[in-house]
Amino acid sequence: MNTNSRQPDSHARNVNVENGTLLTVERGLQVLRAFRSERSPLSNAELVKRTGLPKATVSRLTSTLLNSGFLRLVPCVRGFELSTGILGVGRAYLANSELSQIVQPVLQKLADELEVSTALAIRDGLDMLYIGHSVSHKVATLRLGIGSVLPMSTTAIGRAYLWALPEKESVKIITELCKRAGPLGAELEHSIRETFSELDSSGMCAIVDGYQRGIYGLALPLHVGVDQRLMCLSCGKADSQPDLRSERLRIGPTLKQAAKDLEAGLAGVEGLP
Repeated sequence: MNTNSRQPDSHARNVNVENGTLLTVERGLQVLRAFRSERSPLSNAELVKRTGLPKATVSRLTSTLLNSGFLRLVPCVRGFELSTGILGVGRAYLANSELSQIVQPVLQKLADELEVSTALAIRDGLDMLYIGHSVSHKVATLRLGIGSVLPMSTTAIGRAYLWALPEKESVKIITELCKRAGPLGAELEHSIRETFSELDSSGMCAIVDGYQRGIYGLALPLHVGVDQRLMCLSCGKADSQPDLRSERLRIGPTLKQAAKDLEAGLAGVEGLP
């Protein structure tokens, strides 16, 4: 018997399997994040473009997510949309979230007082993810809610976040956003810099048609929790021709007070997303 022969390293095999599983999960989450706030069905080809993943990988993942109840097939457009399976995960998180219990009353009070929709968001790659959302009953629905994803580059809530980042990190992200904008990159950078000037002077910014025509938003950054996590707070409303000067004066003081209330309410909270 050859005592020098070696058996396959079972530990190495297990590590490879574990790494492969983690990569699959990460890619699956990339696909789910590709479904943004416009809530339009997406085909495999569109998901390939948004995620940068290979066509075969996207096809396998959408099939798995469909069978698992996280995606739903929309036959008339031959595309996919998020299904109710994803809601269960979000509801389980929110039901036990100290963040939600503190944030939602503040957002609802702000929404009712100003007759707007309100949101608290964090960064998700090059987008902003709503982790809190409320709306006044007097506001026409904006088809947004907790879990909505908005572009960082063109929205008030995204640009307020960019402005509040350390300069080196902000420049890096702006460079990537402009690169992705292609021929419109220079125009986008100029627009972002103009918004930064507004934030420099008032600590708040306002944008019309940032992600959807006929919608305006006002936003500002805040730092919350034990680790001073950067988030952004916004107000928005459907109005094709808003008087932004009047809206800044009307909304600004109340929005800034709500930000202070959130910072105070979340001061001792750990493990924020």
